[in-house]
Amino acid sequence: MLEAIELLHPVVRLAREAGQRILDIYATDFEVAHKEDDSPLTKADMAAHNCIVDGLKQLTPELPILSEEDGLPDYATRKAWERYWIVDPLDGTKEFVQRNGDFTVNIALIDHGHVILGVVFAPVHDTCYFAAQGAGSWKQVTNGPYESLNTVRVGEAQRIVASRNHRGEEVDKLMARLPNASDISVGSSLKLCMVAEGKADLYPRLGPTSEWDTAAGQCVVEQAGGLVTTTDFAPLMYNSKESILNPHFLVIGDPTFDWQKYFND
Repeated sequence: MLEAIELLHPVVRLAREAGQRILDIYATDFEVAHKEDDSPLTKADMAAHNCIVDGLKQLTPELPILSEEDGLPDYATRKAWERYWIVDPLDGTKEFVQRNGDFTVNIALIDHGHVILGVVFAPVHDTCYFAAQGAGSWKQVTNGPYESLNTVRVGEAQRIVASRNHRGEEVDKLMARLPNASDISVGSSLKLCMVAEGKADLYPRLGPTSEWDTAAGQCVVEQAGGLVTTTDFAPLMYNSKESILNPHFLVIGDPTFDWQKYFND
C-alpha cells in the first residue's frame, strides 16, 4: 500500500484535472438543479466527481471512496473502513453559482479516523493547497514554486475568518468576547487554508457541515502547525459515528493562544 507522501503529488494532479472540468462548465451558461436538502447541484459537481473517482480507483483500487455526489453507504459498512478517500468534488457550489470564485476541489485520505493527506484546489484562483503526514503543508499558485505553509502566533488583533453564506449569530457573539477581533468572509474550505497560511487566526464553524467539507483542509491546517477541534477542544475525527455531519468546530492557527478562555467565557 502506498504511503500518504507517495500519493500526494498524484492527487494534486487529479485535483487540478477536476478543477479544469469545473472551469469548462463555469465558462458556460450552466443550469442549476437542487438536491433533496435544497442545496444546489450543477453539471460541474458531477464532472469533477467522475474525474476524481475514476482517478482514485486507478491510483488505489483497494481503497473505498466516499464522495458527496455519491450514495452514502450505511454505517455498518463504513465503520469497517480503516483507510479511505473522502471527496467533495465542488466545495462551495453556492459560490460557483454566484460566480465569486471561492469554490474548491477537496480530496482527503483518512486513516483510522485521522486525516493523513489533503488537497484543496481553487480552480478560479489556480491555487493548490496540499499536505500529507511527513511532507508538511504547501501552497502552489499556477505553476509557480512551492511555498511552505506555517500558521502564525496571534498578534494584537484576532483575525477571524467566517463563512460567507453560513456565518450565524454565534460567530458574532464569539467575536464580541474577544479583546480585539476583526473578520473576513470567504467561501468553501478556503477558510481553513487561510488559517494554515497565516492569513487568519481562527475559523469558528458553529453551524452544520459534513465530513467531506473539512477533511482536506484539516490536513493542510494540521501539517502547517494548527489545530482543528470540536468546541470542547477535542480533535475533529472522521468515521467515528453514524452521521456524516460534523459537530461544531474551531480551526486554530496558534495553539498557544487561550481561545478556550474566550470561547467558554
